[in-house]
Amino acid sequence: MTPQVTSLFDHGGRDYDALVAANPGYHRDLHRAARHLHLPGDGRGLHLLDLGCGTGASTRALHQALPAATITAVDGSARMLARAREKTWPTTVRFVHADARHLTAAGVHGPFDGILAAYLLRNLPDPDAGLHLLHDLLRPGAPLAVHDYSLPHRRADRLLWHAVCWTVIIPAGRWVTGDTALYRYLWRSALDFDSPPELAARMRRTGFTGVHVEHTAGWQRTLTHTFLGRRPVA
Repeated sequence: MTPQVTSLFDHGGRDYDALVAANPGYHRDLHRAARHLHLPGDGRGLHLLDLGCGTGASTRALHQALPAATITAVDGSARMLARAREKTWPTTVRFVHADARHLTAAGVHGPFDGILAAYLLRNLPDPDAGLHLLHDLLRPGAPLAVHDYSLPHRRADRLLWHAVCWTVIIPAGRWVTGDTALYRYLWRSALDFDSPPELAARMRRTGFTGVHVEHTAGWQRTLTHTFLGRRPVA
């Protein structure tokens, strides 16, 4: 993330959990995204990466889907990460404060047996470079799940996003935090990001195989998706 975006998440990190809890599908969809990795058993012997872990909601989803796996959870926002660390975790989960572009310097090394990147790619200054990073961190044959807002170009879906942001998300952000900058950024960034076909094509260009899209349920079924692919076996 750019320093400006990281600063927004630092400012809103302490109250982020309270706001996402108001979305009935938020945690459910993260759990589905983790299960869509289709990794075997309880994850014993596997090392997973949760890149862009935020306050730990995606980390919790990974841990509950694969409770015996070792999980490295990384985020660039110190305040979001501090909130994640306050929660109760097993010794198989470790948190690392690092920019996604400088993982090696922070001691984060692959290869990983699976990666979950939830609400991350849209926030990177170069999504192509981000996908190449994720590709290279995976063990050959290992899966990636990118879970994010990805709006179709249909007018109805974009009007729905405007309505949800300006009648629910942004006012709630103002009420809980006293500031709307993070949530106005969320509104704009989703509008500017890839549509589902565009993001799937971007993953294929990066070299991922078996790319497909899993849709969510409820009010955001056309707005939030999980994009799945694998690093090819050499």
